[in-house]
Amino acid sequence: MKNVLVTGGAGFVGSHLVEKLLSQGHKVYCVDNFYTGTMKNVQSFIRHPNIRFYEHDIISSIFLDYFSTRSLDVIYNLACPASPVHYQRDPIGTMMTCVLGSYHILEIARKTKARVVQASTSEVYGDPEVHPQPESYNGNVNPTGPRACYDEGKRAAETLFFDYRRKYDVNTGVFRIFNTYGPRMAKNDGRVVSNFIVAALADAPLEIYGDGKQTRSFQYVDDLVEGIIKFANSKEIGPINLGNPGEFTVDELATIIIQKLNKGYKVYKEPTADDPKQRKPDITLAKEKLKWEPTIALSEGLDKTIEYFRSV
Repeated sequence: MKNVLVTGGAGFVGSHLVEKLLSQGHKVYCVDNFYTGTMKNVQSFIRHPNIRFYEHDIISSIFLDYFSTRSLDVIYNLACPASPVHYQRDPIGTMMTCVLGSYHILEIARKTKARVVQASTSEVYGDPEVHPQPESYNGNVNPTGPRACYDEGKRAAETLFFDYRRKYDVNTGVFRIFNTYGPRMAKNDGRVVSNFIVAALADAPLEIYGDGKQTRSFQYVDDLVEGIIKFANSKEIGPINLGNPGEFTVDELATIIIQKLNKGYKVYKEPTADDPKQRKPDITLAKEKLKWEPTIALSEGLDKTIEYFRSV
C-alpha cells in the first residue's frame, strides 16, 4: 500500500484516478477546491476507509503544509480546470493554479521525498505545425491569446517540475494529456464530446466552430488513468504523451454521435480564437517506456459516455 496525494481529485479525470488507486489498495489524500470538481464525482467512494478528503485551493499554501509532515509515496498534481469555458472564466486563477499551485505541491514533494507527477496537456503544443506531435516538439503557442492562461500556465508548470529536479533532485515527472472523455464529464464541461452528446440527447443543434475540418484524437478516461498510474510507477521523467492516436475531424465526431442517438443536427458557427487545426499524439515513447497504449475505440467509449449522460 502506498500513501498517495491527489490534487484535483474530485474532477473528471481526478475522480477516476482516485477510484482506481483505492481499488488497488492505496491510501489516498484527495484535495479539491470544487471549482470544476463535484461531490457527485466522488460519491461512490467518499466513505471508503482508505480515503481522506480535503476541500482546499492549492494556490494557497495554508493547510498544505500539513502534507509536508505526512508520509507520502506519490503525488499526482491534477488540479486545474481543463476546459476553455472554465479556465477562461478565471484566467488569472488558472495561471496561478498552474504556477503557484505547482510550486506549493513541489515543495511538499521536496520535503517528503515523494515521487510527484504533473498533469500537463497537449495544449502546450498550441496550434501545431508538426503532425503528429512528438514530445520533442516545442509547440506554437500564442502567449497573449485567450487560451494562454492554460497553455502557458501548463508550460510554466512543466518548467518548475524540471527545475525542481535539477536544483533539488526532486523525483518529478511530466505527462501530457490529449483530449479525454467519458463518464463524470459535466454537462457544461465545454469540451466537444460532452457538448455534442448533451445537444444530441436534447435533439438540439450540435454547434461546430469553423468548418469542422479541424482534427482531434479522443481518449477514453479509463485508458488515460491506466497510463497515468503506469507513468507514476515508473522512473520516467517525461514529458510523455498520453493520448489516443486515432484522429477524427470534429465534423466526423458530430456525425457519429447523431447517428448513434438518431437525434440532433449540425450547425456551423464562427471559429474560436487560437483553436488548433489539428491534434494527434505521437505515443512512441509511451509504448516504449511504459508499455502503454489505449485500447478502447471511440465508438465503444462514446456508447459508455452516452449511457452516463442519459442517467444524469
